[in-house]
Amino acid sequence: MTAPVFPLARSDAPAARGEVATGVALVLLLVATQVYALTTSPPERDMGHLQKIMYVHLPVAWNLMVSYLIVAVASLRYLWKGRPGDDLLAAAAAEVGVLLTGLTLVLGMIWAKPTWGIWWTWDARLTSTAVLFFVFTGYLLLRSFVDDGERRAQWSAVVGILGALNVPIVYMSVRWWRTLHQVQSDPSTLDPQYTLGARINAVALCCLVVFLVRFRYRTALRSFAADQLEAQAALGAR
Repeated sequence: MTAPVFPLARSDAPAARGEVATGVALVLLLVATQVYALTTSPPERDMGHLQKIMYVHLPVAWNLMVSYLIVAVASLRYLWKGRPGDDLLAAAAAEVGVLLTGLTLVLGMIWAKPTWGIWWTWDARLTSTAVLFFVFTGYLLLRSFVDDGERRAQWSAVVGILGALNVPIVYMSVRWWRTLHQVQSDPSTLDPQYTLGARINAVALCCLVVFLVRFRYRTALRSFAADQLEAQAALGAR
């Protein structure tokens, strides 16, 4: 078991302010990269300015894979070593991953309506992404319903690993099946006029994702430490 990490004390206030400042700076960085991409790239030949939703949609879709990679690695580490910290890290990454997956679906639907003429179709890419969203939503619900900490961590680790196995399916779905969705978008398939904007937005969002995972992880560690102290106090009072 990891050593207790005590809740935020008054002496930690400067560190807390530093976290807030870092979060604000990363949000402003993401806004700046969005503005740069939107104002410097030309309208696409067929979609016009609608194409520029790509600068949000692609970075979000790319970074959800980062989140679920963290879930998978941390879950495997928990099953191997049984350290609560790995379970808490997996849960923090899953929270961010669910947010990004939901945004990916919503942004994809907004893009689909004017290009495909419909908000939703049971396309392989859309369907597999929806499955990913519901699996990890279930992961978070499981954690909220199971009171026993060790059992919750074990079950969550198994669900997290199995859910993460869907990520390569989502990525390869446009190649394995015939779909309305275009093939994977990456710097090698993008027009050079749009590559830089996509890259800098992906990097900026990745920095924000890492910050959010770290923030939620540290918050969970504090809560875990507080629960441990409360349990020890209850045992000592008997």
